[in-house]
Amino acid sequence: MKTINKILVTLFCLALITSCEKDYLEVPPQDQLVDETYWSNEGNVRTFAFGFYSAYFTGYGSGYTWGDYFSGQSLNDDFAPSNPSMFTQQVPTSGGGWTFSWVRKANIFIHRIQEVPMEQEAIDHWTGIGRFFRALEYHDLVNRFGDVPYYDHELSEVENEELYRPREDRAVVMDKVLADFQFAADNVRAQVESPGLEVNRAVVLAFMSRVFLFEGTWQKYHQQNNAKAAEYLQAAKWAANEIISSGTYELGDYREVFNSLSLANNPEVILYREYESGILTHALNSYNNMEAQTGASKNAIETYLMNDGLPIEVSANYQGDHGIENVMESRDPRIYETFVRETLRLNGIENNYSTTGYAVHKFLNEEIKDDPIGSSNLNPTDAPVIRYGEVLMNYAEAAAELATVGGPAFTQSDLDQSINVLRDRPGIGLPHLEVSGDAVAVNGTVYDDPDRDADVTPILWEIRRERRVELMMEGFRLDDLRRWKKLAYTDMTMHPEINQGAWIDKADYPDTELESIRLTDGTTGYIIPAYAQESWRTFDDPKVYLYPIPLDQIKLYSDQGVELAQNPGW
Repeated sequence: MKTINKILVTLFCLALITSCEKDYLEVPPQDQLVDETYWSNEGNVRTFAFGFYSAYFTGYGSGYTWGDYFSGQSLNDDFAPSNPSMFTQQVPTSGGGWTFSWVRKANIFIHRIQEVPMEQEAIDHWTGIGRFFRALEYHDLVNRFGDVPYYDHELSEVENEELYRPREDRAVVMDKVLADFQFAADNVRAQVESPGLEVNRAVVLAFMSRVFLFEGTWQKYHQQNNAKAAEYLQAAKWAANEIISSGTYELGDYREVFNSLSLANNPEVILYREYESGILTHALNSYNNMEAQTGASKNAIETYLMNDGLPIEVSANYQGDHGIENVMESRDPRIYETFVRETLRLNGIENNYSTTGYAVHKFLNEEIKDDPIGSSNLNPTDAPVIRYGEVLMNYAEAAAELATVGGPAFTQSDLDQSINVLRDRPGIGLPHLEVSGDAVAVNGTVYDDPDRDADVTPILWEIRRERRVELMMEGFRLDDLRRWKKLAYTDMTMHPEINQGAWIDKADYPDTELESIRLTDGTTGYIIPAYAQESWRTFDDPKVYLYPIPLDQIKLYSDQGVELAQNPGW
C-alpha cells in the first residue's frame, strides 16, 4: 500500500471509529480536535495538512466521479455535446460555492502550528503550507464571485460583526493571496518526505504561476487596471521562471503524463495524485475506451497546427477535412496523442461513439484497457495535478501579457525557454515559433492566421493556441475564456463550428444505422451534435462572468442588519 493512501485511509477509519458513541465512554467533541493532545508534534501537523489534499488536488477524482479532466468544465468551445451545458440561469437558493469552511480550516491550521514544539524552520514550513492552502481557497472564491469577505483568523460563532463582514474588493483580497504565496515560496521546503506527492516549494511556485496568470489577465481585461495586472503578471512570470531556471523538471513523452500506472519517476510531473487498485481508483480509462464520449468540436480540431508550424488555412500541407485520414495528415503530433488517429467513432456503428466522431484517448492506458482494472471505476492510473508543461505555458503568456501593461518587451528568449521547449518535446518536434514585435513567424516566414480574433495580437493568438493544444481536455478552457473576457466564443449561434464535428458521407457507411446522426447537408456534411436550435447555447449577458451569491446568504446578512451585495446583473 502506498504511503499517502495509507495515511488517508487511516484517517478515514479513525473518523469512523471515533464517531461511534458508547454510553460508557466520555466522548470528546466530535467537531474538533483535542488541542493539547493533537498539536504536539510535527507528524500530526503533517497528517492534518493531508486533509486539504483531496479538496484541491482532485486529479482524476475517485469512483465514477472525476475532476476537471476530460469532461470537466465542458461549457467551452473544445467540446461539442449533444446536450450542451448552459450558463447559470438563476440565483441559487443555497450552496453555489459560497462557503468559507476551508478558509476556516486553513486559519486554524496556521494558528495551531505556532504552538507546536518544533524548530522554527519547521514552524515556518508548515505555516507556509497553511498559507498556501488559504491562498488557493481565496483564489477559488475570487475566481467564482469576485469581491469576497476576507478572514485571516479563526472566528467563533458569536463574533457576528466579523462573521458578517462586507465583501472586499478582489484586488485587496488578491494582494493578501499574493502575500500568502510569497511567504510560502520563501519558507516551504524544497525537499519533502514524498516528492511528487507532497507540497514543496516547486508546487507552491507552479500554482503561484497559475493563480496570478489568471488574476493578472482578469485585472487587464475586466478591471482595466494595468498597474495591478502588471504586478500580478510579474508574480506569475517570476514563479514560473523560478521553476524553469531550477533545471529540476524536463519534458518527456506527452501521453505518459496522463495514462501511466505510476508517475513517480516522470520528469515533467510536479505534483500528482496516486491511485492503487483496491484502495483508490477512478473511471477515466473506461470513459476513454468503452463508453460514449462528448467529442471534440470541429473548432478544437482545427486549432492544431500543421507539422510545418503553420495554421491549416496557411499551410500548403493541409489536405482538408473530408475523411479522418486527411484531418490527421501532417499535423502537430499532439493531436495524435490526444485523439484517435485511424478512425471515427460514430453513433450507430460503435457503442463507444463520440458525439462528433472524434474520439479522445489522451487518458487511455492501452495495456490495461481490456483488463478488469481498465474498465468501470477500477482504473489505478495516476493523475497529474500540476506539471511542467503548464508552467512553461504560464511563463509564456505572463511574459507576453506583461509586455502589454508596461513590463519588459516580450522577446525571442522568452519563447525559447517556454513554447519552443514544448515544441522540442520528444516525439513532437514542431518548428520553433519566432517573434518580432507582435508579428509571428516560423522558419523565417511571417504569417497571420485568418481565423485570428482581431482583438488579439498575432503573438498572443499563437500563445493562446499553444496553450489550448498543450492543455487540451485538462479542464482549463472555461477559466481561460472567462479571464480573457471571451465567453462569446462559446455561443453556438455565433460560432456554429463549435457545434460541429467530423465531415462524413453516409453513403460511405452502407448497412449501418446512422439515423441519429444529423449533418449540415443532409446525407453529407459535418456532424451536428446538438441538432435542435432551441437547445443551442447563447451568450448574451456578461453577468455570467461571475456567479451569483445564493439567496440564503444574502438573507443571513440581512437578518444581522448587514447588506451582502449581489453580483451585478443577478
